[in-house]
Amino acid sequence: MQIIGIIPARYASSRFPGKPLIDIQGKSMIQRVYEQACQAKSLDNVLVATDDNRIFDHVQSFGGNVVLTSNEHLTGTDRIIEVMSQVEAVAYINIQGDEPFIQPEQIDKLAAYFKTKNSNQADIATLIRSCDDMELINSTNSIKVTIKQNGEALYFSRSVIPYNRNGTKIKYWKHIGMYGYTRRALQQIETFKSGVFEQIESLEQLRWLENGLAIQTIETNLETVSIDVPEDLLRIK
Repeated sequence: MQIIGIIPARYASSRFPGKPLIDIQGKSMIQRVYEQACQAKSLDNVLVATDDNRIFDHVQSFGGNVVLTSNEHLTGTDRIIEVMSQVEAVAYINIQGDEPFIQPEQIDKLAAYFKTKNSNQADIATLIRSCDDMELINSTNSIKVTIKQNGEALYFSRSVIPYNRNGTKIKYWKHIGMYGYTRRALQQIETFKSGVFEQIESLEQLRWLENGLAIQTIETNLETVSIDVPEDLLRIK
């Protein structure tokens, strides 16, 4: 069973152009993500998928595996679907290219699901973490998720979900934005058009739910720091 880790990386970020190439204590962000991903024991290969020759050349310069993809993709999943046509695997792990200190254990935990899953289980999986930090819970940059009793996702939102009308003691779940997909799931996603909820919340996983795909959530106690805007560099330093 071959499991491939893919790191989508684009240069033209609206909030932070060129961020894969920013220097973080002597190494670029994309190199740090790549090296962390390569420490995961569960992956048979790690690739960077980019739409920019500057990133392509840089990854090659430090000995990384990289493929050049279209610059028309709107999401990392779209970029992975293109790579799927070139690289055969049972499962693909979407590793965020803006998390320079991502933990290999997180990748291994997600990949383990695909090593043991049966045909009745969801073809997509993602990580979640229990959260009691009300600043994060109320932040629209922090994605929350509600789940079924079997751990499958009900809904993802930038809003606080569930809304605690009666002040009941409840557990909030923060979404950790790493996904794993089977080949079959990616082939289905490729046929989906953008849905209403995806357009409202700007969350691509809502398109998958809206079209009937199940997403299994897997709990982790590890947190990662993502770099979305230049100010985020101050936090990691």
